[in-house]
Amino acid sequence: MASEGLEGELAAVLGGQGLCVHSCDSEPAGELLAPVQLRRNVCYVVLAVCLNEQDEVLLIQEAKKECHGSWYLPAGRMERGETIVEALQREVKEEAGLHCEPLTLLSVEERGPSWIRFTFLARPTGGVLKTSKEADAESLQAGWYPRTSLPTPLRAHDILRLVELAAQYRHQARHPLILPQELPCTLVCQRLVATFTSVHTVWVLVGTEGVPHLPVTACGFTPTEQRGGIRVAVLRLLQECLTLHHLSVETKGLLGLQHLGKDHTDGVCLNVLVTVAFRNPGIQNEPPKVRGENFSWWKVMEEDLQSQLLRRLQETSVIPVSR
Repeated sequence: MASEGLEGELAAVLGGQGLCVHSCDSEPAGELLAPVQLRRNVCYVVLAVCLNEQDEVLLIQEAKKECHGSWYLPAGRMERGETIVEALQREVKEEAGLHCEPLTLLSVEERGPSWIRFTFLARPTGGVLKTSKEADAESLQAGWYPRTSLPTPLRAHDILRLVELAAQYRHQARHPLILPQELPCTLVCQRLVATFTSVHTVWVLVGTEGVPHLPVTACGFTPTEQRGGIRVAVLRLLQECLTLHHLSVETKGLLGLQHLGKDHTDGVCLNVLVTVAFRNPGIQNEPPKVRGENFSWWKVMEEDLQSQLLRRLQETSVIPVSR
């Protein structure tokens, strides 16, 4: 029964789906985990990379005083009550005059759990491109520009990497099409698919308190956790059950995410693929020993799930997370 439940959870997460967050297996010490509130203690930013058939990218000219006249991708802060996709579509419409359809999440960037930016590959579906005659507080105008010859000045050069990432994805997708799942979450947290591999065998770390499940770690807002960001919450959970000094831990990226944005549930859960390995492997056919009774290793026996995991690990078929 436990294995069947875990297989269902793992299949859902590998398929880019979300799972309800009922509780957290790891929480920051000495911190009261109150529900997060957008614009109060968290900020989510959405950004769209729209490419057309001529390999041109949609840019907007900024109207804000601090970056007036410079060019950037359509982007902005989410408002309370919005889903991530609704926020993206609103920003593109306000700044560029176009309707759009997000195709997939491309990357996630964070500066601690209180600031997270979601970048999407999107395509225009209608509307009228904003001209200089329609300049307002949102933008001065919008335009399509060759991907390899963007206008200057740019508001910031961070978009160059994102435009290239979108072009690479269109040429050869490195991960499946993934969009946010609309499921409620009150915290900023991560669900871990923490793996250990040996030859063609994969083990996954599971929480054993209650029904066996993929473990969830809450992201804290203390100065230490803010500086370390998402990685700190991963390491905290692993330190609670493993001796890490002889292990190598790597966060590979995201398998998906969930957020609702309705009914004052502003939290987000990131489904994260993590690898655990011995620093000096030698001949290690078994995963590292688990301390305590709240976690254990689960050997993935179902062939399709095992092959999916191995493929995602070998091809780094995940959404990149950066700081």
